[in-house]
Amino acid sequence: MTPSGCAPILPPTRPRPRLVFVLAIPLLLAFGACGAPDEAGDIAPQASSAAPDEAATADRPLPTADPFARGYTREDFPRVQEIAPGVFTYEQLRSAGEEWFTTVSMFVVTDEGVLVADGQGNLEETQRLVDHIADITAAPITHLVVASDHGDHTGGNAAFPEDVRVWAHPTSAEQVAAASPEGAGARPVTDRVDDRAEITLGDRRIELHFLGRAHTGGDLAVYLPDDRVLFLSEAYLHRVFPAMRSAYPTEWVAMIERAQAMDVDIYVPGHGFVDAPAVLEEELETFRQAIVAVIAEARRLHEGGVPMETAMEQATFGEFESWSLRSSQGPRAVQQVYAELEGRLR
Repeated sequence: MTPSGCAPILPPTRPRPRLVFVLAIPLLLAFGACGAPDEAGDIAPQASSAAPDEAATADRPLPTADPFARGYTREDFPRVQEIAPGVFTYEQLRSAGEEWFTTVSMFVVTDEGVLVADGQGNLEETQRLVDHIADITAAPITHLVVASDHGDHTGGNAAFPEDVRVWAHPTSAEQVAAASPEGAGARPVTDRVDDRAEITLGDRRIELHFLGRAHTGGDLAVYLPDDRVLFLSEAYLHRVFPAMRSAYPTEWVAMIERAQAMDVDIYVPGHGFVDAPAVLEEELETFRQAIVAVIAEARRLHEGGVPMETAMEQATFGEFESWSLRSSQGPRAVQQVYAELEGRLR
C-alpha cells in the first residue's frame, strides 16, 4: 500500500525474486524543530563534503549524510518511505552543533496494531512521528522496540500510548530506567530480550535480535523475515562517523558481520539517509570498514606509545575524514579504542 504522503523506496539494482518494490520519487513532508531551536527560513544547500570522485548518479545519490549537500532544505522533512508493504521508515532532521543529519525510525503497520522501532529525540518530535502514523492507519501503536537506548532515540517515548509494550535488551532497559525518573511519563520496558524474541502482530512475523554489543551495550535489530528487512538502528550510521561514546569497537565489527550474514534485502540505518536497497547494503560494508579503520589507527598510535590525549589530536582516518560528525566523534572514538585495548570498557 502507498498511503498519501509516503513513497516507496527505490528498487534494488539486482533481481530479488521474493520482494517487489514500486518505483517512485519520495514525497516530502513538513519539518519542525528537532532537538534544536528552530530558525527562520531555509538553510541553503552547502558544498558537499564527499570526496571529489564521489558523485551523484541517476540511481545513486551523493554519498553523504549532509541533507543540504544533497539539495534538501529543512522543509523537506520528515521524510516517510514505504520500503515494503506496510513497512515504513521515518527520517527527521536533528543537529549536532552546526551539522545536520537524520534520525531514522521504522514502523510496521498491521490490522492488529503498529510496531515502532525507535522513537525520536524529544516529546515534540516523537509526537510528530505518532501523528504521521495516525495519518496512515487507524490501528493503535501497540509495540515499541528500543533498538538504541540513547536519548536521541528514546527522549520522546512518553508520546507513545501508556499501554504500549516496550521491548529492550536488559542493558538498554537499565539505561532507559536510569534516564527516566518516576513521574516523568516515560514508557517503562515491559519485555526484555536477552538474545532473540518473536512477535506476531496481525499477519506479520517480527523478530528481535541481539547480535552483540555495538554502538551501545544493548543494541537490538528488528528483522522482518518475510520482507527481508533489517532495522539496525545506531549500529549502522550511514555516512556518519562511527560514534563510540558507549561503544564496543571490535565487537561492533563482529555485530555488523553477523547482520551481513543474514538473509536481508534492506538494511535500515539509525542515522543517515534511507537510500535504495543496493546502496544501503554497500554502505553498510563501507561503515564496517570505517570502524575497522578507526580501530587500526587508534591501535597504531597506542602501540607507538602515543598518549591518549595526543592520539585524539593526531589521528587521521583517510577517506572517512569527510564524514559527518568526524570532528566531534573522531577524538571520542580514539578514546574508546584505547579503553578497549587497555581493558577499561565497562
